[in-house]
Parts: sequence; C-alpha cells; structure tokens
Amino acid sequence: MSTSNETRRDFLKEGMAGTAAVGLLGSAALGDDASHKGLPTRPLGKTGVKVSTLCLGGWHIGDVKDKDEAIKIMHSAIDEGITFFDNAWDYHDGGSEEIMGQALAQAGKRQKVFLMTKNCARDAAGTRQHLDDSLRRLKTDVIDLWQFHEINYDNDPEWIVEKGALAEALKAQKAGKVRFIGYTGHKSPHIHKMMFDKHAWDTVQMPINICDYYYRSFAKEMLPLLKEKGMGAIGMKSLGGGNQEKGGRLIAEKVCTVDEAIRYSLSQPISSLVVGIDSMKVLQQDIAIARDFKPLEGEELKKLLEKVKPAAGDGRHEQFKSTQVYDGPYHRKQHALE
Repeated sequence: MSTSNETRRDFLKEGMAGTAAVGLLGSAALGDDASHKGLPTRPLGKTGVKVSTLCLGGWHIGDVKDKDEAIKIMHSAIDEGITFFDNAWDYHDGGSEEIMGQALAQAGKRQKVFLMTKNCARDAAGTRQHLDDSLRRLKTDVIDLWQFHEINYDNDPEWIVEKGALAEALKAQKAGKVRFIGYTGHKSPHIHKMMFDKHAWDTVQMPINICDYYYRSFAKEMLPLLKEKGMGAIGMKSLGGGNQEKGGRLIAEKVCTVDEAIRYSLSQPISSLVVGIDSMKVLQQDIAIARDFKPLEGEELKKLLEKVKPAAGDGRHEQFKSTQVYDGPYHRKQHALE
C-alpha cells in the first residue's frame, strides 16, 4: 500500500511511535537540563549530529527592527538551549545573515551553534557567489548545513544538476566549507520526491503543521520516506506563517492555539522545527512549549484533527503550497515570473 493511501489510524500510529522514540533519545541525551536550561535534542538523520528540537528561524530574526535587540534574542536563545540556527542567502537581501553573523561572532557563540543557511542559485557561478556571500556575512569559515532553497518548481531538480549548482556544492563540501547538504521547499511533496535521485541528501526541510495533515501532506508523503532513507527531516511553518508576535496565521484565524500547533509539529518524526522568533516574548513562549513537550496522541490528537478539518482540507491556510505569492522574489525572477 502506498504511503499516500495509508489510513488515518495507520499514519498516526506510525508517526506517534516514531516521535516517541526520537523524543526519548533527545531527553536522555540532555538529561535533567531540559526542564530548566537547555532543550531536548534529536538526531539529524544519519549525520551523527544531534540538534535542538527548536531551530531559530533566520527570516524572522532579520525582521526585528532593532538590531541590538535581535542580537540579544539570539544570545538568549543559545543560552536557553536553541543551538540550531536557520538562515538563507536571500533573507532580507542578506540582512538576516549579516545580523546573525554579528551575533555569532561575539563571545564564542559560533562554536555553540549548528549553523544552517541556504543557497538560492541553480548554476555553478551563482552557487559560488552565494556561498562566498554567506560565509562572509555569517563571519564563519564553514556552514554546518547548506540547503538548496525553495525547490518549489518542477524543473528545479533538473536545474541544480544541469546548470552545475549541485556539482559546485559538492566541491565546497570536499573543500571543507560545507559539512552537510540538503534542500528545502514548501510547494509540493511530488517535487521533493523528484530530488531523491539527484544526490544522497543529508536533510530535507518542509512544511509540517496541523493543516498539512489534510492538504498536500508532506507529513504523510515525505516523512516515512525520509525515515527509510535516514535523511534528517526539518519542519517549518508550524503556525502557517505570518507575524509571530500575533501568533501566526493559524492562530490569528483561530484554527488552533500556539501550543497545539507547535506540539503537533514536534509530535511528527522530525529532527527539529524551525520557528519564527521575532521577540523575547515569542522566544520564551516557544522555549516553554518545547521544554514541556508531550506528544499529541490518542483522543487528544483525534479531537484536534476533527477541530481543524473544516478549515484545512481546501488549503486556505497553506497558500504557500497552492500559489506563488509566498515564493521568494529571487526565485520568482529566476523562473521569469516577475
């Protein structure tokens, strides 16, 4: 039976069992610190690395207007146990990488963080430029995880091979500038699957939220395959996007609570969940949820799924899957869409 045809019961049973096992590994690795300082960790696929269950999102930290405050948020995040940081070459025209680089350059913070950023280019020359830019902005000699950003179009998997981006990324890895390589995308599981035969990827980043269960589901179609291949799964868009200070789209539209949204995503067999943190308030909120995390399962999960179903099945809260409105402007231009 194909993954897409699994019954709800089979999917939930497998997902909750896998998550419980991963969660136990994380708690055991961190010990008692998870309850006050630090966060649980989970294995990042077969990389041999364990990462914090929450990953600080690069777009939102770059959106903080007071850059001194952004640095304080990042330093506090590290002190509280978020030691996985996300970014991308195109976030705020490089501004996100620059402010994160400033934060990590202080007081040995870089050595405490597993640093991820993303390459937006599809050709060899662009890939070299994006890597050089990212290394300079982030003030580092090596990117721990470098992902091909926004694999959202059906021809993206072909382009990164035909235009030379993948070959250039592998050169960078061999040269020690990049440790691990993966890809991201928020459009469709079928495009993600088209990437499988291009390379033995270390990670894949994708939307994992409660509405995803009912609409073009990455959780149903991708997570079992990644587990089978030993690839690290990184979740994003747990709140459906939007302003985090206001709770995100799913919360603003009263689809679910912040606690339900994050707990659902962490209850899937993912290595880490990228969260948008744009204030100290949001940081402390997300830290508290992650420290107190208990998998959503049984009757509690069933009730939540029933509650969100009317608003989830038509994709109204996941327009990043069905439209190009939420695709990055760099990638829209790349595909001659603007």
